[in-house]
Amino acid sequence: MYIIIVGGGEVGYYLAKTLLRDGHEVLIVERDANKCKLISEQLDDIVVHGDGCEAATLADIGTNRADVFIAVTGDDEDNLVSCQVAKFKFNVQRTIARVKNPNNESLFRSLGVDVTVSSTNLILANVKWELPANDLCTLLTISSSPLQAVCIRISAKSPAAGMNLSKIDMPPDTLICLVTSKGQDPKIPTADTVLAVEDEVIALTSTASEAALRNILLGS
Repeated sequence: MYIIIVGGGEVGYYLAKTLLRDGHEVLIVERDANKCKLISEQLDDIVVHGDGCEAATLADIGTNRADVFIAVTGDDEDNLVSCQVAKFKFNVQRTIARVKNPNNESLFRSLGVDVTVSSTNLILANVKWELPANDLCTLLTISSSPLQAVCIRISAKSPAAGMNLSKIDMPPDTLICLVTSKGQDPKIPTADTVLAVEDEVIALTSTASEAALRNILLGS
């Protein structure tokens, strides 16, 4: 895949490094000439000195053929603008934006950004997950779809505890993707997988089905 990353700070650098290792074609767009020089020294010629918010810059680097466009500068407004230009002028199908202020996430999604990533919300979700009263947290929401990824800890009150997945009447638009039992590695479940109390489950579900899924797996 051809992946464009706007922002050559630590986040952009390590994203590019990992994606290159996985065999993708990657290009970083960075305004700071010094950062461009450092990236070139470390990752060779995969960086362009320019403004990722400008249509002319994005045209020059072939944004119209990009499979994924990622904006990870330290400025929310720049990340939003660059993703909008990529999506609506160059028809990039998948845009991802880093969001520093978590209050901006809903705005980004309403304005067409496909995926938003807020480090603040991710940390908060992990903190809340460790509190005894919290057995469900949202991992990811996607603007172009009603689906969301959630993590649920099976409670002692759950009607699903002790049952295998084939016997559980899951709500519509719901898929159990991963199950982690205490002391075991995460596993992709099968129809015969039995859910136990304290198992952690990652599921894809629609926002409309979240309450039903909560009732089945948490009993509340």
